[in-house]
Amino acid sequence: MPEESMGHVCPPSVIKWLNSPLRRLLQNPRKIFGTYVNPGNTVIDLGCGGGLFTVALAEMVGKSGRVIAVDLQEEMLRITRNFATKKGVMDRITLHQCSEKDIGLTDQNVDFALAFYVVHEVPDRKGFLSQVAALLKPDATFMLIEPKHHVKAEQFDQILGEAKLAGLDYHTQIKMAMSRGMVFTVGS
Repeated sequence: MPEESMGHVCPPSVIKWLNSPLRRLLQNPRKIFGTYVNPGNTVIDLGCGGGLFTVALAEMVGKSGRVIAVDLQEEMLRITRNFATKKGVMDRITLHQCSEKDIGLTDQNVDFALAFYVVHEVPDRKGFLSQVAALLKPDATFMLIEPKHHVKAEQFDQILGEAKLAGLDYHTQIKMAMSRGMVFTVGS
């Protein structure tokens, strides 16, 4: 697998699936993130798409918490803003448009970072994962989940190795239908 991304960036035209009730049922955010996200946390949703997980995370961190929703596409951030406003949680969400090569956030200390079905789309995974590691507090966790239909087992193993090189340590393997996932902590 070459250094470049394995697939293309998911377009806003797939938003009906990304924010669908079926997806909320199959990939229930509270079940997936509940162990790792607490009221008052600062979390970052990398590749927030249509905001399904951003909104759920904002509900989970409560009024004293904060969610940074990051996406490459301005249209995805607009959709996230509209969805969060409709759900009444936009006051605890910060929207941030990144570039293809840089997350563009260096002064954050987050308790939890999420990259759900994103890393396979990133051109420079090693650089991206290093930036993620730098955003995490010492006791923070990073959840990386990739779709099995885009990322084969050996490709996922390569991503895991790149995360390890970026200073992230394996914590817990995620078992989820149609997905491959790992929770990381910051290496010592």
